[in-house]
Amino acid sequence: MTDTALTQSHTDLLQLFCLVLAVLVTATIAGRLLKRKSNQNNQLTIDNFNDRVHAWWVMVVLIGAAFMLGKTGVVILFAICSFFALKEFVAIAPDIEAERLSLFSAFAIVLPAQYYMVGMEWYGLYSIFIPVYAFLLLPILSTLRGDTHQFLERIAQTQWALMICVFCASHVPALLSLTIPGYEGREVLLIAFLVFVVQISDVLQYVWGKLFGKHPIAPVLSPSKTIEGAVGGVLSATLIGAALFWITPFTPIQAGALAFVCALMGLMGGLVLSAIKRDKGVKDWGKTISGHGGFIDRLDSVLFSAPVFFHLVRYGWDVS
Repeated sequence: MTDTALTQSHTDLLQLFCLVLAVLVTATIAGRLLKRKSNQNNQLTIDNFNDRVHAWWVMVVLIGAAFMLGKTGVVILFAICSFFALKEFVAIAPDIEAERLSLFSAFAIVLPAQYYMVGMEWYGLYSIFIPVYAFLLLPILSTLRGDTHQFLERIAQTQWALMICVFCASHVPALLSLTIPGYEGREVLLIAFLVFVVQISDVLQYVWGKLFGKHPIAPVLSPSKTIEGAVGGVLSATLIGAALFWITPFTPIQAGALAFVCALMGLMGGLVLSAIKRDKGVKDWGKTISGHGGFIDRLDSVLFSAPVFFHLVRYGWDVS
């Protein structure tokens, strides 16, 4: 990494965080003004909005601190997020005695091994470790107890927990391992681009839905998500992504196309995880983050978009 690349990376990252902070300050002021003028009918909506803004302040500070610590900080941050997300997933699954050995292996072996390999940039193994080796190991461990009651359901739940909470999430710090000509030392900005685009898409879907939403996408899964909100949010995020091309190795058109894919996958991810929650009869994955539910509630869009974004960039721009 050259001094010039490092300086440019820090400059671009600082500019992006200034933009994010400006948005948060504006949202905080708007939320306080709305609360003063609110009536009882819209009090709940405004309180929800303010809770979201407050939670975003905390998350931006944590992500910013991880970025400042470099690659190790980012890997550790997402490993911690995966741990709590996996814990949330397990909490809503049936507490079956026969799964304790495989669950222990998931937390104590699979999760740290996946992030260790990501940190070591061992793409050949971390890209298949969970969907091949862990998926084969867990059923073997479960059979050792000899309990066949709901065997397929139990195994599928554990496998999907690892896939969503660990495998998908680990592709965010994996972006740091990419080698893109002329972009050396700036890979952390790919993470900033992905997270910002996906999360701003979520926010804008909420805003467009509140303003113009009339037709729910999937009323049973997520009554608050509307076609109008989804279209407005995804297209707005696409334009914002195109405008952020200056922090990426992409042209404006390429950045917009990737932002569109990320926003769309984020939308689909939210619906899939909502379906799982409805199946388990819970509203949120947890209550860890005020105004956002649990870690999975906050990461749902990123979880589905991260692997797709990673591989599109890897096979389109990476030369390693």
